[in-house]
Amino acid sequence: MTRSKRLKNLPEQFFAKLASRVTQAIAEGRDIINLGQGNPDRPTPQHIIKAMQEATADPTMHKYSPFRGITPFKEAIAAFYKREYNVDIDTQTEIAILFGAKSGLVELPLTILDPGDTMLLPDPGYPDYLSSVALADIKFETMPLLADHHFLPDYAALDDAVIEAAKLMYINYPNNPTGAVATPAFFDETIEFAKKNNITVMHDFAYASLGFDGQRPISFLQSDGAKEVGIEFYTLSKTYNMAGWRVGFAVGNAALIEGLNLLQDHLYCSIFPAIQIASAVALTDSQQCVVDQLAVYEQRRNVLITACQRIGWAVNAPEGSFFAWLKVPEGYTSEGFADYLLDEVNIAVAAGNGFGKFGEGYIRVGLLVEESRLLEAVERISSLPEFSTNLSVQ
Repeated sequence: MTRSKRLKNLPEQFFAKLASRVTQAIAEGRDIINLGQGNPDRPTPQHIIKAMQEATADPTMHKYSPFRGITPFKEAIAAFYKREYNVDIDTQTEIAILFGAKSGLVELPLTILDPGDTMLLPDPGYPDYLSSVALADIKFETMPLLADHHFLPDYAALDDAVIEAAKLMYINYPNNPTGAVATPAFFDETIEFAKKNNITVMHDFAYASLGFDGQRPISFLQSDGAKEVGIEFYTLSKTYNMAGWRVGFAVGNAALIEGLNLLQDHLYCSIFPAIQIASAVALTDSQQCVVDQLAVYEQRRNVLITACQRIGWAVNAPEGSFFAWLKVPEGYTSEGFADYLLDEVNIAVAAGNGFGKFGEGYIRVGLLVEESRLLEAVERISSLPEFSTNLSVQ
């Protein structure tokens, strides 16, 4: 048996490789502080678990789910978007239930692109976006996200030939890995750019609930004309600590939603109904758990950034997400510094170059351990010559 060309063309799974290294280090008996993961460390709120337990006990939940999801979940999604963003969503035509947002990210190009077509991806960006490129047998060009442009793509700087070829683009705010947030003006500009150049837009809204310093992340669909050009993906993984539940959804342009639903009709028989019931409770019940969680992440961010600056590491605080995007010391590559931290002080981080060419010079640090472990991590780093001699990052 031989693997298909499609599987052979898949990129190496960046996070699987990172996890393997950490697992090996732990197996060696080392006390690893893992700041490289993107896996929420806090439990799913109890009222959501209770709803799941009650629904699971209902025999009607044990049958095949309707292919395109159950009505109570869709109604909850529409109510959630109206309450949080004042966006109207048609439950019949503008919602696709997803097995986690990641599945939708991979599926979307298969629904609107043909082999050889081109899509635009942010650089740095979530590495699994590249999986869709391989599986759909398409091409991609990158949109650099640079610090001097607030980690937003500069559409005016893109090559005309690239713009002409592109049929689909992915954007993601709050951003993984940079922690940047989008503005209404940026989304308005994106819609104008998309309309002018006939490009479809997918906004990955995975970190929707995580904006710091009183800055509430905005939905792409809040901008006029957004539904005409694109859709938005939302996951319950981050907002409600439901990463292992594998549930998310897409909302927006009806034609794009129908394409996703049609493809999924041939791949799945929807998500276990009890999970959908619990997800509806998450979206419509008290949101105090979301408020409390944001406070935890913001405090962790403040602890980390303050500690880093105290040892002479000139880093900037992220505006959103649960990641910090930190410049590496002068003289190091991203991968070299990440390896150095793991080898010398037992700290795992994600090397910036794993997120793309323009991620070089950075590491990504997750705010997904207790404050005490963040402080311990910085204390260990402070023992390294680069910091013990008060050499700051340039």
